[in-house]
Order: sequence, then structure tokens, then C-alpha cells
Amino acid sequence: MSTWYVLLVLLVGAERLAELVVARGNARWSLARGGRVFGRGHYPWMVALHTGLLAGCLLETWLADRPFVPALGLPMLALAVAAQALRWWCITALGRQWNTEVIVVPGLPLVTRGPYRLRWLRHPNYVAVAVEGAALPLIHGAWVTALVFTVLNAALMVVRIRCEETALASLTRTPATGEAAA
Repeated sequence: MSTWYVLLVLLVGAERLAELVVARGNARWSLARGGRVFGRGHYPWMVALHTGLLAGCLLETWLADRPFVPALGLPMLALAVAAQALRWWCITALGRQWNTEVIVVPGLPLVTRGPYRLRWLRHPNYVAVAVEGAALPLIHGAWVTALVFTVLNAALMVVRIRCEETALASLTRTPATGEAAA
């Protein structure tokens, strides 16, 4: 296993920790304004799946002695970087309303800026998650991790998106010009 790949996976792990810091601050902000949390039951599974992705990338690459194949690894690296860019575009567009949990503040309008202005792409952050979950392991040939994550993530996203749609439907819809709903 390449040292640079270990560092890349550790950097993605550090990025996830940064997301949690942002999410905790945003959760405090939302709850102080009457925010309501939806779907707490699936959240621990989401945390476990994302932790498992990072561990699987390293374990499979090491235990199965997966080689780095530039013809696959370099395009997957580009996709992983693009997924990170999309994720942070989503976080920036949602502002204080972005969270790793589903929390909505009644009375705030839906976001219509950033990737959320694309009406055909209702949940762009989940696109970023799906792309990264497949691409990150495939950078270094960890195809089992990519496959397992993709299947489990698809099942979890069915639950998560239903939860989020229920939460969004609970909002009072107003013209979307300012802050957003999760």
C-alpha cells in the first residue's frame, strides 16, 4: 500500500472531523432557533458506514495487497476531488442550516443557491457522497470496499432521503431568497 494513499485517506478522515465541528456549531444554531431533529435512528448507521469506508479503504488495500493502477486510480482521484468540491459547495450554499443530521428550522425558506438552484438535483450532497464512496477506494483498487459501500449507502440513502423529504415538507414554504432548510 502506498504511503500517499494512507495520507489521502487520513486527510479525508480529517475532513470528516472538520465537517463534524461545523455540523455541531450549526446544530446549536438551529436548535436555538426552534430547529427540529428528524430521523435520529438512521444516523448511527450513517456514521458507522462512513467510518467503515475509510477503514475499508486502508484494510482492503493492505490485506489484499491491492496495487495502484494509474489507469483506474488517477480518474478515481479526480472524481474523489470533484466529490469533495461538490460537498463543500453544498455546505457553503446551505450555510448555518447544513448539518450531518436532519435538522430543520421552521419558517426558513428552502435554499435556491449553489447546487440547490438545480431543481433536477434535489440532494446534491448525496451525489457527492455516492461518488466519493465509490471513487476513494478505487483509487488504490479496493473494489470490494467500493462495492459494499455503494450497496449499503444506496439502502441508507432511501431511508435518509425519505427522512429529509418529510423534514422539508414540514417547513412553512416561503419565497427562497435567504437562508435555507436542511
